[in-house]
Amino acid sequence: MVRMPVVAGRFYEGKDDLLQERLKNCFLGSLGPGKLPEGEPGSSRSLKAVIAPHAGYMYSGMPAAHTYLKIYEDGIPEHIVLLGPNHTGIGARLAVCNDDWQTPLGVAQFDNVLGAAIVEEDEFATNDCIAHSNEHSLEVQVPFLQYTFGPGVTFVPICVSDQSYAVCESIGKTLAKLADERDILVLASSDFTHFESAESARLKDNQAMEYLEFLDPEGFLSFVQGHKVSICGAGPIAAAMVFAKERGAVQFNLLKYTTSGDITKDNSSVVAYVSATIT
Repeated sequence: MVRMPVVAGRFYEGKDDLLQERLKNCFLGSLGPGKLPEGEPGSSRSLKAVIAPHAGYMYSGMPAAHTYLKIYEDGIPEHIVLLGPNHTGIGARLAVCNDDWQTPLGVAQFDNVLGAAIVEEDEFATNDCIAHSNEHSLEVQVPFLQYTFGPGVTFVPICVSDQSYAVCESIGKTLAKLADERDILVLASSDFTHFESAESARLKDNQAMEYLEFLDPEGFLSFVQGHKVSICGAGPIAAAMVFAKERGAVQFNLLKYTTSGDITKDNSSVVAYVSATIT
């Protein structure tokens, strides 16, 4: 089966050539990293996990490009796991979509071997593409993966509906265990504070990221949920941090912080975007 795109033409361009041009601009635009993922990729593979935003490319594409350039410069991972929040409330609590994914750039392949191992190993994980059927948080990452690594890139998409720490810790530790025999990179898809002033958003997001700087996923998730901070992918970030710590990570690195106000010039009500790595 192939999952067809549901936000092509809205969150990003629906035609190959236009999407290619948009993605190029995400890397070279004023808020992007200023460099394309081209030439020889790196070979260090020091990245354990990364964070990238998932709004429309007009708003979050340039900060997201910082994450993808860093992955490319670090080296192409053998396996990529995408963790994203469930905005619709539809489907399983930890939903692995075992379909290939169509985008205007081609068909990205489901990583059958790793995907099956995750479902077998983790008590909360199930094969469920219904959770992904109208969800944008992972779909918007796929064209970036294809642009960076080629149209047939393989990955495992996991939609996280239950963002309790127990579930996030479980999938983080499951992936870490599977990484004993595999080279796995985990990408957490998340936008940060929603619909507050840029000043308020930055204050709350900085407070939340302090827990990430201390490599404290449980503290991060507790702060976000306890203070009702509107970071939509807090659970996926916590899971990615659990994974990274289990794999020996020692540092959280903020690559780029922007808001929609940087594009619209209206800072009274913004959504914030974070690009970051965990090494």
